[in-house]
Amino acid sequence: MNRRSRDSHPASGHRDDGTTTDTIALEIIRGKLLAIADEMGVVLKRSSMSPVIYEVLDFACGVCDAEGQLISQTNGITVFTGTFAIQVNFILEKFAGRIQPGDIYLLNNPYAGGTHYNDVGVIKPIFRDDKLIAFSISISHWTDVGGKSPGSLTADSTEIYQEGICFPGIYLYKAGVQQDDILEMIAANVRIPKMALGDLNAELAAVRIAEKRIHELCEKYGTDVLKQTFHHVLETSERVSREAVAALPDGVYEATDWIDGDGITEERFLTKVRVCIAGDHMTFDYSGSCAQVQGPVNCSRGALISAAKTIFKAIVDPQAPSNEGWFRPLDVIAPDGIVFAATKPAPTGWYYEGTGQASELAWKALAPIVPHRVSAGSSNSLCVTVLGGIDGEKQEPWVLIEPGMVGWGATDERDGNCVTSAITNGDTFNYSVELLEAKFPLRVHQYALNIKGGVGAGRYRGGYGSVREYEILSDTAVLSASFGRSIEKPWPLNNGKKGSCNFFELDLENQRSRAARAPTTIMKRGDRICMYTGGGGGYGDPLERPPDEVLEEVRSEYITAEQARDEYGVAITADGSHVNETATAKLRQEGKH
Repeated sequence: MNRRSRDSHPASGHRDDGTTTDTIALEIIRGKLLAIADEMGVVLKRSSMSPVIYEVLDFACGVCDAEGQLISQTNGITVFTGTFAIQVNFILEKFAGRIQPGDIYLLNNPYAGGTHYNDVGVIKPIFRDDKLIAFSISISHWTDVGGKSPGSLTADSTEIYQEGICFPGIYLYKAGVQQDDILEMIAANVRIPKMALGDLNAELAAVRIAEKRIHELCEKYGTDVLKQTFHHVLETSERVSREAVAALPDGVYEATDWIDGDGITEERFLTKVRVCIAGDHMTFDYSGSCAQVQGPVNCSRGALISAAKTIFKAIVDPQAPSNEGWFRPLDVIAPDGIVFAATKPAPTGWYYEGTGQASELAWKALAPIVPHRVSAGSSNSLCVTVLGGIDGEKQEPWVLIEPGMVGWGATDERDGNCVTSAITNGDTFNYSVELLEAKFPLRVHQYALNIKGGVGAGRYRGGYGSVREYEILSDTAVLSASFGRSIEKPWPLNNGKKGSCNFFELDLENQRSRAARAPTTIMKRGDRICMYTGGGGGYGDPLERPPDEVLEEVRSEYITAEQARDEYGVAITADGSHVNETATAKLRQEGKH
């Protein structure tokens, strides 16, 4: 059991001179540290050039202490913030004894705590009086980092070298001196260099504003008090986290699931998790999962740990801001070479399919013991679509990277969310129709709830996914797409019904086909892609859903009168205005036998 410094009183900080900083001051500084992370996010969003950053919000920012422990973060991609500590510690180890004021590092290596090459991290050590006191870090998804296809996310890549340029933890600035060769190398290897370098400058602005604000805190409160606050943040969060775990029933909880193809083959791959709770400690063990696969749905160990942190935090306290203290009671076990801890040169471009799978496994395993925190299964895939090419009118390269919004599972008290980002993608969005048509040579033909696909019925039903249909307006475009949950339906809870699957339809030269993983595919002017995301699983017996709520679903045209009868045992009058109470009572009585 980890009891780091637990003998010190958690309500106060102790200075080197023996005086004490009161809890109120520590909490004020905690709030300021959270505000710093939020300001980093505002600066990055407003300075970036990529719509995937400023519109989708595919980024995250944070502050770590001198030991690389996450102290504060901004909202954004959930899975990024779980990797901050791993990535900063990689820099600490690689540059041990050489870190100096003015250094800034560039890191996107999945096998050094990262996710995939597109997610580029900028890490800045912060010094005070020539002593390292903190790190600021920003990570954002660059629209293109080179590689086999536009957007660098090739659904049929078989090794990581096809996925773009790697920054294995290198100097971007060394003792304050910009490394111009690195910028030249970036410009020579990506399809849209102006955008890439613009996004890099936005990340630099974010980490620099954090440094400025940290110095302001030191000037106002003193460096010692800042360090005490770091300690206070970590220790108080650890204490609450351990108490939350200790309140759960000890035991072993297991779940299995399937990866529906990897982009190379349509074979299904078995995944497993074993969650052990003992006292105030929890372990996620993924040892029973399949070996790493040929296609890019693998994730690296750092991404897996971050996915596990996402679920752990949702269980112990989903509302409180994250920091490394929350995760001290958590261990993650995964042998090298499995799909969730892939080793080089396995491709990881679509790592979020792997992390989503790992997260959902733990979610499923823990659902029976924390129904107040866990929903039924969702259509858990980012359902990412990547399109790119040359815009004929502007004579410029273009790349669209867009996540799909899916239906979430129902809970023990309400219907599932409709058209919401998948589990590890945090506070992200898809593009507004207006921006999409203004920025890219595409026409949007529809954006609607995926009513036809349906959801899992239950006392509370699952949430609906979406339908988006695009027409290509450039002469040619290159498509890559990867939709998980295309065979295995979202799981229900407490006698609810399963949800529905994700898929897309391609209309190429008037030949329509249905798929879930698209290898590098050439599309031409007038071709269309229609993306369908699935509905979440239901919670509870559908026969217990109030008839009036079922009637409202029929009136809203979410379901038909026939579905009301068959799925919920509710008979609707011929004019569709009322519930036939006598017929409904009979149907429900028959359904219980």
